[in-house]
Amino acid sequence: MTKATATTLFDKIQEAAQFIRSRVSIAPTVGVICGTGMGDLGDKPENLVKIPYGEIPHFPVSTVESHHGYLCCGRLAGRDVLVMQGRFHRYEGYSLEQVTFPVRVMKALGVETLVIMNAVGSVSPFIRKGALVLISDHINLMGDNPLIGPNDDRLGPRFPDMSEPYSFELMDIAEDVALSGGIKLHRGVAAAVTGPNLETRAEYRALQRVGADLVTMSTVPENIVAVHSGMKVMGLSTVTDECYPEALKPVSVAEIIEVANSREADRQAVVMGVIGRIR
Repeated sequence: MTKATATTLFDKIQEAAQFIRSRVSIAPTVGVICGTGMGDLGDKPENLVKIPYGEIPHFPVSTVESHHGYLCCGRLAGRDVLVMQGRFHRYEGYSLEQVTFPVRVMKALGVETLVIMNAVGSVSPFIRKGALVLISDHINLMGDNPLIGPNDDRLGPRFPDMSEPYSFELMDIAEDVALSGGIKLHRGVAAAVTGPNLETRAEYRALQRVGADLVTMSTVPENIVAVHSGMKVMGLSTVTDECYPEALKPVSVAEIIEVANSREADRQAVVMGVIGRIR
């Protein structure tokens, strides 16, 4: 199969998966998506092979600062893993089908558990800057959905159930790992918006009123496709800015990355601990 003949989404997925198989010999069961300022985990696997996104058929290319653009393949915490060192966003101009394409490819390669990390703002006064938060649920405010359009039953059902978008089992494991390591974890609901601008005071108030604790420009599309594919998902957020409407201050990308980097050790400890305990 060539790029010229890969016309359907299913064909494109198979072509990308076939290319990755030609480069690595692992049989991955766990996938990890690294968020802003979180790419260091991609260099941790043993027998590491890093494939630039630009070499993988039909993969988009990361354009955002700190998203390095490599698929990192190897063994981490006793499991064969695929780690995305950088992700894609709707605001970069990609469709949600493109944004979530790597999740489809991970599934085709055998991944059954997906860990999604991100940098988020907090609209909850109980969740402060620097906090690590397990995403317990989400609210899709992007005005779009990666499942819109014809459904290919080979990829998942037409109407996937979303009663447990983030695995209760994985959250329990993560909290156990964190407790044993003296790491504090919160739980929170994430609202997804398109960005790329940060929100206004009025928008943050609205997010509070609809029940959000966190606000993100990613993660929810990947989660929807992962659930559609039959994966278990864990979402782990790092709060990089406080979005309290009555005390709102400007924030820069450099500050966001700095805060994300400051929690790297604890974040890696949680993720690797969870991967090591997955049944």
